[in-house]
Amino acid sequence: MEQNRIVWDGNMAASQAMRQAKIDVVAAYPITPSTPIVQNYSQFVADGDVDGEFVMVESEHSAMSACVGAASAGGRVATATSSQGYALMIEVLYQASGMRLPIVLNAVNRALAAPLNIHGDHSDMYLGRDAGWINMVANNPQEVYDLNLCAFKIAEDYSVRLPVAVNQDGFLVSHTTEALNYLPDDEAYKFIGDYKPHNPMLDPEKPVTYGAQTEGEWHYEHKMRHEHAMYNSFGVIEKVLAEYKELSGREYKFVETYQVDDAEEIIICMGSVAGTTQLAVDKLRAEGKKVGLVSVRLWRPFPKEELAKYLGKTKTITVLDRSAPLGSTGALYNEVAAVMVDNGYNAVLLNYVYGLGGRDMTIDHLTEIFNSAKECSDAGKRVKPLIQTINLRGKELSFY
Repeated sequence: MEQNRIVWDGNMAASQAMRQAKIDVVAAYPITPSTPIVQNYSQFVADGDVDGEFVMVESEHSAMSACVGAASAGGRVATATSSQGYALMIEVLYQASGMRLPIVLNAVNRALAAPLNIHGDHSDMYLGRDAGWINMVANNPQEVYDLNLCAFKIAEDYSVRLPVAVNQDGFLVSHTTEALNYLPDDEAYKFIGDYKPHNPMLDPEKPVTYGAQTEGEWHYEHKMRHEHAMYNSFGVIEKVLAEYKELSGREYKFVETYQVDDAEEIIICMGSVAGTTQLAVDKLRAEGKKVGLVSVRLWRPFPKEELAKYLGKTKTITVLDRSAPLGSTGALYNEVAAVMVDNGYNAVLLNYVYGLGGRDMTIDHLTEIFNSAKECSDAGKRVKPLIQTINLRGKELSFY
């Protein structure tokens, strides 16, 4: 279909998708670098471009609490946050998912304090890993826009009814402008569809309870229903992404790959670094080196079976984690290691901590990582420390 071409940054892409979704309530508290999302949306409200409510609250905890109330009442609801705001929301994130409320959250990923840092890493995304939300990762503004439209449709499906977070790297995506395609308003809304409330609290003819207390007699069963909903969402997510491809021509998969078919060294990552890694792969391929890239799009539920398809033939796998492991290996590394064990794969595994607080990750850095992995491939075993750092000043600071 014919689409419009425009230049947006990741934040504008998110707020425009929210506008097209015709949201009933956006409750928000501003925090860098996600502030422009809700600022843009408030302007849409002020200009009469949307017919919903914009609620400014006193904190991010209150923002998600207001979202929970509005979603329980039967409205289409969304918000945005980052970093410390995400951390302040965390208690209510568990409430939202446990109540099976289809809220959409734009998480503009930023480092957690202390020390205070306004730039991007995945500390906040990792913090919410087990909060029961579906988590998708956008690598550029086009993907932010597209995945937001898909997020509403996924969350509101009756067989899912779970909140969805769309993650994007702070500043590297949120404040980076790129040309992208967007759908006409009517087509975007038609794709998402009218909101159909499920067990709305404000229906006096069908009284319901939200936030009930369950002790040992029933808590286990409730959590396992939540778990089943999360795993059963794979089919719905796949279906929605396929429908979006048919509409827009843009295809999204749980796991995106590049030059992996014959690769001997593979990097696995999430977020904007995937684009830089692709350039590094091109550079090394031109030199005759068999390297490849696997980018994880779906962080939760984690696509173990899909990922396993690409890991059985390679010699060395390097997993990039944009968050300090603080006493363990990185969160993404742990997921990949589990997939390797489950499938009996024996490639050498390495874990790099990179880009904390917005530290640069360049083609040269990624080339260095690939070359380090090649040493392990040649030796047929790990000849490097399991966990390594890249672009860190002062090697004495690395404990690995």
